[in-house]
Amino acid sequence: MAEGAEHHTGGCQCGAVRFRVTGLLGKASICHCRMCQKAFGGFYAPLVSIRDEAELTWTRGEPKRFQSSNVVARGFCEACGTPLTYEAPDGVAIAIGAFDKPSDIAPVIQYGVEGKLPYTDHMAEIPARLTEEDVETAAFLASIVSNQHPDHDTDTWSPVKPDENQNG
Repeated sequence: MAEGAEHHTGGCQCGAVRFRVTGLLGKASICHCRMCQKAFGGFYAPLVSIRDEAELTWTRGEPKRFQSSNVVARGFCEACGTPLTYEAPDGVAIAIGAFDKPSDIAPVIQYGVEGKLPYTDHMAEIPARLTEEDVETAAFLASIVSNQHPDHDTDTWSPVKPDENQNG
């Protein structure tokens, strides 16, 4: 890739796996199929493609992979379980939430809408509040010490082992 080319960084929740994408990102999407719902443990999978326009480099560690079908493998962090990749014969897509700046990557299309959970179209109508407005849990929230890797590259990082983390 050319010097000065666009780049994006990201990684898993614990910091054991980090990546850099140099070049233009492909199409960002949301997939509602049941396989993606299970792979992400969520209502859908937000992904952005990394194809010929960009180069993906694993800068710390590398994902483990689960062969979710005869043609697709799913990459995830072995240490913390963060979903990271969708790997198909036509290229790799990365989980938008794994990027350090996910707000920079807006989905432009939805796939697998036959599997869409019906209430996802009405999420904006559900009452919402800021974390600090949850007065009943203020003491609990104040006691939380995050072990999550920061949203930027670090020279070194030692992920917390599961038995060392008592706060989830």
